[in-house]
Amino acid sequence: MKILRKLLFPFSLLYLFVTAVRNFLFDKGVFKSYTFPVPVIAVGNLSTGGTGKSPQTEYLIRLLSEQYRVATLSRGYKRKSKGFILADQNSNAGILGDEPYQFYSKFPSIQVAVDADRKNGIEQLLSLNQKPEVILLDDAYQHRRVKAGFYILLTSYGDLYAEDYLLPAGNLRENRRGADRANYIVVTKCPSDLSKAEMETIKKKLKPKKSQKVFFTSIEYDEYVYSKEVSINIDDLSEQPKVLVAGIAKPKPFFNYLMEDYDEVMAFPDHHNFTENEITVLNKKAEDRRIVTTEKDYVRLVDKLPADRLFYLPIKSRLLNDKSDFDNTILDYVGKSTANR
Repeated sequence: MKILRKLLFPFSLLYLFVTAVRNFLFDKGVFKSYTFPVPVIAVGNLSTGGTGKSPQTEYLIRLLSEQYRVATLSRGYKRKSKGFILADQNSNAGILGDEPYQFYSKFPSIQVAVDADRKNGIEQLLSLNQKPEVILLDDAYQHRRVKAGFYILLTSYGDLYAEDYLLPAGNLRENRRGADRANYIVVTKCPSDLSKAEMETIKKKLKPKKSQKVFFTSIEYDEYVYSKEVSINIDDLSEQPKVLVAGIAKPKPFFNYLMEDYDEVMAFPDHHNFTENEITVLNKKAEDRRIVTTEKDYVRLVDKLPADRLFYLPIKSRLLNDKSDFDNTILDYVGKSTANR
């Protein structure tokens, strides 16, 4: 692996040049960034996939939606539609993409929209009769045409951006200095018992600016899995063989949480669109076993497998340090921005 990275390093230098020039032109105003009269929070990362953007976005939805009209705006990765789409009762994962449809299914009180052009997407949302009071941009850290009022940068505990390299030698989408744009840096997928000493060690590696706050989160799995009609306790689920299916970037924790020795595991690429042959295979497996999958995969499989055999495992992001500080700063930003519009 190290040899391959060395071979690809010259291409990373070219990638560095292109992304650095682009960011320089945005920073100097040659390329225009647009602001809007509504609080905009961007959640994203420097690396490609697998940092826990969806759980973090859902955390913000829960935090804000009781007080404000919240909208999420995503690109809608791998969706089969184009342009701006506002989710409604006719929407599905094919139209919206799996993660936006997951938001729509879980949080019916919010507005969920997709548009690769985030500027146009925000303009469309603000033209609605019931316009949002706060907009959450999912996976938009590099979308410089929109200048968000608050940036949350995610980095995985086991894959810190400070120890990574630019594409294609590594997984970074832009130089590590891009972290300077963040208000919050959130280290995701940490062990739930992460010590204060290790938090300090990680902070030293990330070298945040004085104005930046660093937080640590872990993934909290539900004690139940859910189908369309019923829920089953994890302990009861373990009594019978099952099939575990995941099409996410880093499925190992999901498998480890549920897997017994007699279970079958099926791993697919992130955002995988299941083929007809794969659905046929899964249907055969579902004849005598339950199939348990992730929330993101469930929205793509829910109408293709028997409703009484298909279950999903919910997850949440749990803050390990300074939760009140995290919440209050976000609420203060949104409150002041809303009052000063």
